[in-house]
This record gives sequence, structure tokens and C-alpha cells, in this order.
Amino acid sequence: MKKINYIIILLGILVSTACEDKFLDLEMQDKLSESSYYKTADHYRASANSFYNGLWGWKDAQGLLLDRGSDLNISYANYAAYGRGNITVPNQDDVWSHSYGQIRDNNILLEKAEEYSGEPEEIAAYVAAAYFFRAYHHFFLLQRFGGVPVVTKVLDTDELDMPRNSRYEVFNQIKQDLEDAIPDLPREANIASSDKGHISMEAAQSLLAKAFLYEATWEKYVGTATDGDGTNEGAGSTKPESYPSVDDMFQQAVTLSKDVMDNGGFELWNYNDELNNLSMYYLFNLEDEGSNPAGLDKSTNKEFIFYSKYDNILRQGGTNISHAAYYSAVNQNFMDMFLATDGLPIDKSPLFEGYQNHYQQLMNRDYRLYAYVGENEQRIEIIEETPEFVDGALPFYGNRKFKSYDYPNYREATTESADFPHIRLAEVYLIYAEALYELNGAITDEQLNESLNLVRGRSGVAPLTNTLAGNNNLDILQEIRRERAVELFQENNRFNDLKRWGIAEEALNATIFGPIIEGTVYEGDDNLYESSSYIFGEAVKEYTGVGSRRAIVQDPAVNRNFTLKNYLYPIPLDEINLDKELLQNPGY
Repeated sequence: MKKINYIIILLGILVSTACEDKFLDLEMQDKLSESSYYKTADHYRASANSFYNGLWGWKDAQGLLLDRGSDLNISYANYAAYGRGNITVPNQDDVWSHSYGQIRDNNILLEKAEEYSGEPEEIAAYVAAAYFFRAYHHFFLLQRFGGVPVVTKVLDTDELDMPRNSRYEVFNQIKQDLEDAIPDLPREANIASSDKGHISMEAAQSLLAKAFLYEATWEKYVGTATDGDGTNEGAGSTKPESYPSVDDMFQQAVTLSKDVMDNGGFELWNYNDELNNLSMYYLFNLEDEGSNPAGLDKSTNKEFIFYSKYDNILRQGGTNISHAAYYSAVNQNFMDMFLATDGLPIDKSPLFEGYQNHYQQLMNRDYRLYAYVGENEQRIEIIEETPEFVDGALPFYGNRKFKSYDYPNYREATTESADFPHIRLAEVYLIYAEALYELNGAITDEQLNESLNLVRGRSGVAPLTNTLAGNNNLDILQEIRRERAVELFQENNRFNDLKRWGIAEEALNATIFGPIIEGTVYEGDDNLYESSSYIFGEAVKEYTGVGSRRAIVQDPAVNRNFTLKNYLYPIPLDEINLDKELLQNPGY
């Protein structure tokens, strides 16, 4: 946490994510200091608006937000290290330094608010925003490092030596900050169209529900195994008084998500009729009416609850999003995870047509599969109408979620400006379903229909029911988890989900497979498939839709050694050298 250049910050806060013309009335910023700045409600509003620039977004996506190197992707060398368990202690960590810099800014506003001479109601919403963002950054730190120092005041230079708080103390602060924020944030319905993207009450409720589910499942499935003793290593396991039980946290996640579902006014972005069942492609590159064949713009999106806002004129993505998306290629393990349209896994469904060629395996499947890996952006092709696809070379499962429409004609590289979702309604539905099942060990068909089945319905998949599960020996909890993997792909959830479920070693240490070769048009045809170009060759993939089959090995299990220590990232060395009270995470 370095000393802040207040003049630069005060100049910077004039550029809010809503670009409000109200800022034109503010006094000259080159004459301001911290002591003279926080005098009017406009000052607090501008300061709170500057917090939005501290959200993680597209420039951070390639190595941080897209979950590259997980069990769902091809393991590219630059992004495979974490999923393989091959990380070393760095000197610096951008998440650490960025988060604490932002927390300092949040704390400045909160401390200045205590000195405000006007009516508290005038700045209540901006104070609430500061609480929200402080919780957001502490939550990001918690997910990455576990217990970290909780910072709730502006630190002087002689206060920078701070021990780590336990993960339970960190979570407790996140909970407290969000509970303090919720009452004074506006309902989404009351935010003017020109201010959309500002934090709403529902955004805070959703983030708190997500935090409750995250921490409850971590404590249920991982427990204290990564805590360390807090004396020699790690942050320890100290719990605050009145710390909620795991069941209390599940119940809170249910209650909060249900309120957002019922009263938030959000809705799934479903334009399948207009977009040939490709809503889940076009939602994630949505900009103006030129970003899709139906002429839809961002005003039609009532699904995003908490997101980083972009604009092609005012704030472009600033990185090659389309290129990054395409090279977040998916693997065969993930391809086989998508259900058939009858709601059954492909090894149980009579609708699955096999692997004769790339497009055959897409038939009668979840629309999201085609949305993510399809080639044609305008319409779903039927194999019988497109024999050229049958005769094509072995496919590369390039992902197109987040890839700009008609790239690079509609948007050139680095100018893509779709909003990045941190939490959207589909995730709230899945939080509700998972928390209910974890709480009760069961979920009713009615509860499934008001949550998970709405997500499946948009993707053309039959509802999950208790009868369907019973007749086909399906584990409903595993089906809920499968739905998260498919729906929230590349939205900064997969690694965190695997860890909080306590299954990261199992999932991440398995062989990563590419396309099926055995029994396909590619087998034995050197024109379609050059086996010598794949350095790891082939091996038998035990689970496919048609039994075990030989497939390309993209990353063998021998390369992968994800262990319990990798559930948490190491504390950067520079921070340990600066703060003598910081202890490293266990195993590093």
C-alpha cells in the first residue's frame, strides 16, 4: 500500500462510468487537496464513481477472469501453470497490490463521511458504495489468498505491519460491509437509464449471497485444511464471536437470492427466436444494434446485475478480447459435459448422435455448446445440409464466448466494448438452487422450476426433475454443479468452484483430452488428422457418450500436480519483506 497521489486521484474521479454531465459544475480540481475536497455531496458522488474504475475488467481478463488452464480448457503454456499446480512464490501480485490500493480509497471516503457537515442522507448512497467496494475487494483477496489483513481505516506509514486475519474474520468483514451497504443502495428499478451500471441494492444482495455460498461450501468441504496455525504459517482459524454456522450461511444465500429473483426486476436475456437459439453467444458481445443480427443493444440486457461497464466511445476494452476468447479453446472433457436436449447426459440419452465428425456431436445438444464452439455466427447448420463440415480437417474447439460479432469487421481488436459480468441473474438462480440443496439435502421440482430450469430452458434443455433424476440415477447436486460449469464458463468461477467443493485435485489432475479419434472420419485419414503433430499422442478416454474411446491427449495427467496447497495462492515476497508480521500460506 503505497502513498497515494491525491491530486491525480481527484482528477481521475471526474471520469465516472456513467459519464455524468453533473461533474462539469465541480470546482477546479488542480486547486483541491484531500482536506478541501470532501465538502459537498457532489464530491462524495464523484469519489464513489471513481471506484468503478477499480473493478476487474477486460484488461485483466486473459490471466485472471477467464479461468484459463482449468479442467474445461486446452492447457496453453502461458495459462496452464496454475491448473497444473506449477506456481511459485512471486515477488509481486497484482491482485494484492490493486485490491489494497482500492480499499485505501474506499476507506478515505468512509473516514471523510464521518466529518461531513451536511445531512447524512445526502451522501448515504456514496457511503454505501464504499462499503460495497471494500467488501468486493476483500472478497477477491479471500478467494485468492484465504486469510489476509483486514483493512478498515486509512493506514499511516507506521501502521503497515499488520498480521493476517483468518479467513473467517475476513468473511465476517465482507458480510458486515455488505449488510451496511444494502439499506442505502438504490433498487435497480430506481436507477435512471443514464446511470445503469451503478451498484444497486440487488447487486449487494447478490454479492453477499455469492459470498455466503462460497464460504459455506469451503467450510463444509475444505474446512480448516488450508488455514495454517497462524503462528508459523497461514492465517490461522480464529473465528469471531457470533460467527454464522454453515447452515446459517446456506440459509442466508437462499433468502438473499430469492429476494433478488422475486423483486429485482431482472430477467434472462432470451432472444432465441430472433437469434436462432444463440442468445448465449450474442449476450456476451452485446454492444449497439450492430453487434447482432437482431439489432439489439445493451438497453435490452436486464440480466446483468453487477458488471464492469464499457462503451465503444468512452471506454473500450483495451485488449484483444476476441483473440483471447478464441484461444480459450475448450477440451473434449468440457464438450462431453453438455447435456442432450432431453436433459440427460450424453451417455444416457438416445438423442446423442456420436462423434463421427465434429458437427455430429453438436446435434440435439444444449444450445450453449454450439454458442461456445460453433463456427457459423448466423444459423445452426444441420449436418445433412453442410457436407463440407463432415469432410473438414480435425477441428480446433476454439471458444467464441465473448468473441465480437463478425470479428474483426464489426469491432477491430482492442475496441470491443461488451460489458463484463461479475454476477448476472442466471448465477443468482444457480446460487439459490445450490444453497437450497446443500441446506436441505433435497430440492423440490417447484424450486428447480423457479431457478435452475429457467437457465436450462433458455438453452433448449429439458427441465431437471426429481423423477428424471431418480429414473436415470442422476445426482441432483452434481447436476447443479454441472449447470454452473456450463452456464458460467469463463466468468471467473470455475477454479473457485472446484476449490470450494474440495474436488480441485481430482478435476485438475485428470488428463486433458482433445477430440475423439476412434470411430470417426478422422481415424486413419492423414489428410484430416496428422497424429504426429500431437506431442502427447492418443490415449483411451474412459467417459464419452459412447463408452471408452481413443482421443488426442492435450495434457497428460503426469504433467498435472495440483495439491491442497494450491487452493490458495502464495503471499508475494515483496509484501512479506515489507510487513514482517505476514506469514506465508502453508506449503510455500
